[in-house]
Amino acid sequence: MNKKLIALYILDQILSIAAMGVALFWSAGRIEWWAAWAAIAVWLTFFTATDILLLRFNPELMAERLNPPKGAKTWDRAIMSIFRLTTLVRYILAGLDQRYGWTVGFPVAAQLAGLVVCVMGYALLAWAMTSNTFFSQIVRIQSDRDHAVVTHGPYRYVRHPAYIGMILFELAMSILLASWWSLLASGLCAILLILRTALEDRTLLAELSGYVEYARQVRYRLLPGIW
Repeated sequence: MNKKLIALYILDQILSIAAMGVALFWSAGRIEWWAAWAAIAVWLTFFTATDILLLRFNPELMAERLNPPKGAKTWDRAIMSIFRLTTLVRYILAGLDQRYGWTVGFPVAAQLAGLVVCVMGYALLAWAMTSNTFFSQIVRIQSDRDHAVVTHGPYRYVRHPAYIGMILFELAMSILLASWWSLLASGLCAILLILRTALEDRTLLAELSGYVEYARQVRYRLLPGIW
């Protein structure tokens, strides 16, 4: 793999974690905040684990992350831009909540449960990423790679398992940070992911060969028995 692209990729991850830390601690006005350090540790661990897993099980996706493809749909760019902005706002709100005490009486046990759910959400996301050779950062039909439907792993149960993991992770992160205001922003993140799921599913139904038959067999997009 291109060493320059690898260096830029690692730098992007470092800057992402740094931006998260600045948003949390600057808005909180202090660095003595165990939940924020735990959140940073979670992200650092997950970035590292993702890189290791992709290099081992899905090198094609790692190559795409190093050199993201063009051709994202307009709606996809819009959704993900709002999603990234909302994620940053979530951390700022959590820090301000910590500084001014907007959320009171939040039990530590709930925060620890949030940490556990973060791990569970990431585990589901990682399972989806390593199971799907065509997993991509953008919604696109990968004609250059003979894109085909994936039916094993978590895709046996729902059509978009990665989004379940992401939604769990987003909501649980605000619980770890003990902020109801931050949870509102995470709720918006979840809504954006549900919207992206619906639009991505519609795209696959219209453009990916074999997906209609797969959708008949695996009826639910996110929640078995519901949707």
